[in-house]
Amino acid sequence: MTKRALITGVTGQDGSYLAELLLEKGYHVCGMVRRSSTVNFERIGHLQDHVELLSGDLLDEASMIEVLRESRPDEVYNLAAQSFVQTSFKQPVLTGETTALGVTRLLDAIRLVDQDVRFYQASSSEMFGKVVEVPQRELTPFYPRSPYGVAKLYGHWITVNYRESYGLHATSGILFNHESPRRGLEFVTRKIANAVARIKLGLDREVRLGNLEAQRDWGFAGDYVDAMWRMLQQDHPEDFVIATGETHSVREFCEVAFGHVGLNWQDHVVIDERFFRPAEVDLLVGDPRHAADVLGWIPATGFRDLVTMMVDSDLDNVARLQRDLA
Repeated sequence: MTKRALITGVTGQDGSYLAELLLEKGYHVCGMVRRSSTVNFERIGHLQDHVELLSGDLLDEASMIEVLRESRPDEVYNLAAQSFVQTSFKQPVLTGETTALGVTRLLDAIRLVDQDVRFYQASSSEMFGKVVEVPQRELTPFYPRSPYGVAKLYGHWITVNYRESYGLHATSGILFNHESPRRGLEFVTRKIANAVARIKLGLDREVRLGNLEAQRDWGFAGDYVDAMWRMLQQDHPEDFVIATGETHSVREFCEVAFGHVGLNWQDHVVIDERFFRPAEVDLLVGDPRHAADVLGWIPATGFRDLVTMMVDSDLDNVARLQRDLA
C-alpha cells in the first residue's frame, strides 16, 4: 500500500526538500498550510500538482485533529515553527505558542486520532546554546540562549514525554544549521549569498552583518531531510544529532562566498551592531556518529560546495530578475 505522510511547514525550505524526497519514494504527500492570503508557495510551486494541501494551524488543536482525519498519515513530520532566532527576541510569546505549544497540540491530536502514526519533531542545535561540551551529542546538556532555543527545547522534551507516556513512535532530530538556495533571505547564509550576487552584478556595494566570529556546523538541507525519513523507518524511536561534525565561522562563509566570484569580502562587509543577538551562541558543532551508526546517514555535501551552490543560485536569480526588468 502507498504510504501517506503529512508535512507541517511544507512551504518552508525543509518542507519542500522533504516533499520531493517522499514523492520520489512513492508516498502520497499531504502538506499543511495556514489559512492566509499571504502564503508563499514559491518553494513548492513545482510540487503543487503532486502534494495535497490542507488547511491547519499549530495554534488550533481542533484544526490539527481535522487535518489528521483528512490526511490519514502513516508519518507526520512537524517542520512548522517560528524559526528565525532574531525574531524570537522580538516576538517571544508568539514563538512559544507556535514552536513550543504547537508541538503539544499536534502530539495530542495524534494521541486522540491515531496512536500508530509515526511522528518526527524538528529539534534544533540552538537548544545547546551556551555549549557545555564540544562537539555536542545526544546526551549533551542543553543551555538555550534565545526564546527560539527555549521553545525548541520544550518541543523536544514534550516529544520525549509523549513517547514515554503514551508509547508513540515519536522521534526528535536535533538538526544543526542546514542551508540551501531555498533558505529565507533573513538568514545570514542566504543574506550573504544574495548580497554577493547583487554586488557582483553591480546592484549593491555592501552588506551589513553582525557577529562574524560566530561558528556554526553548516550542512545542506537536501541531505538532512533524508535523515528525517530514516528516523521514522526505525523499529524503535529515539533522538539523533544530525550534523557534519565541522564548524565554520560567519567570516569564513563570507570569504568563500565572495571569493567564489573573485571579490574580497573585506571590501564589502560592514559590521552593524543591530544584527548582534542579545545573548550570543558562539560555537555549535555536532557529533553525527550515532546517526551514522544507526541510520547509516552521512552528509553528502561539503561546506564549500554548499556555499558556492547558494551563491551560484542567487547569481542566476538576480541576473534573471535584471533581464525581466530590462
